[in-house]
Amino acid sequence: MNEAGHGIDIEQPGVLVGWLRTHGLIGAEEQPRVQVLAGGVSNRTVLIERADGAWVVKQALAKLRVQVDWFSSPERIHREADGLRWLVQFAPASSITPLVFEDRSDHLLGMEAVPQPHVNWKTMLLRGEVVDDHVRQFARLAALVHGGSAGRQAELRGPFGDRSFFESLRLEPYYDYTAAQVSETAGFYAGLLAETRARQITLVHGDFSPKNVLVHDGRLVLLDHEVIHLGDPGFDLGFGITHLLSKAHHVAAHRQALLTAAGLFWGTYAATLTDLAPGLLADDLEARAVRHTLGCLLARVRGRSPLEYMDEGERARQAAVVGRLMGRPPATIDALIKQFATELDSEEHLG
Repeated sequence: MNEAGHGIDIEQPGVLVGWLRTHGLIGAEEQPRVQVLAGGVSNRTVLIERADGAWVVKQALAKLRVQVDWFSSPERIHREADGLRWLVQFAPASSITPLVFEDRSDHLLGMEAVPQPHVNWKTMLLRGEVVDDHVRQFARLAALVHGGSAGRQAELRGPFGDRSFFESLRLEPYYDYTAAQVSETAGFYAGLLAETRARQITLVHGDFSPKNVLVHDGRLVLLDHEVIHLGDPGFDLGFGITHLLSKAHHVAAHRQALLTAAGLFWGTYAATLTDLAPGLLADDLEARAVRHTLGCLLARVRGRSPLEYMDEGERARQAAVVGRLMGRPPATIDALIKQFATELDSEEHLG
């Protein structure tokens, strides 16, 4: 067995091409171009370029590629396949890559590749390239998925009711682990975990981050759906806002633009959701989004998967700022953004 938990390794081009031939997915004489992609910590990812188009093939790893031990069943690749099948019902046109094939014995899936040229949205933001329309698209995508899936719990519970992948890849490494590392936050995280586990309201992507977004021809395409589940939409909001605020912290020269982007994200999301499913907003969603933002902001500097672009000084500064805000969480997202910026400025001057 290899680190993916089964017999083949798709990062070996000959092995993958042979597998594709054996399964009738390419011709016996076809010689596609194979390129191993720099993926995330949880999957092997390979680009297959053919004469009539390109695919991305993914294989889930049993042991994730991080410094600490972190395990999750490779079966989650099939949750991603279900995500690809369902998200097209809710998300804007062309924002989800079409599924090409799924194999349950070797835990693989293939999907259409996003056309070139494209750029990773995270890369753009870290360069200070903040485009308001991208932020609005990101917000509308979340609102359409959450609002469109609200009220459909009965049919979504079958494919997305099990949350074991969300537990092993998000709640344990982010919330449980961070609470153990920063003992004074244990009470905050205990409450957040309890309310998160108690809610099965909408589809929740669970990895709603700029690193999982490609920008092609001005359009955002969302990737990496392996922890999608029926849960609390506040988690997606907190996860997404965390990345905008963390980049505002790190990219000081463009801090105001990124702080403004966080506010634009929430404002666009709330306005879109008001038209789709106003009952979601009325159910304490903004307050839960604030708590999830605080929980993720600390987890991304003290959890199992710290932000790689921050140095230890930045991580310590963010931990100090968020620790104070957790003691008395702001009432709104706008207040959170302002207080985060103010506390960050104070910490930097003290340093």
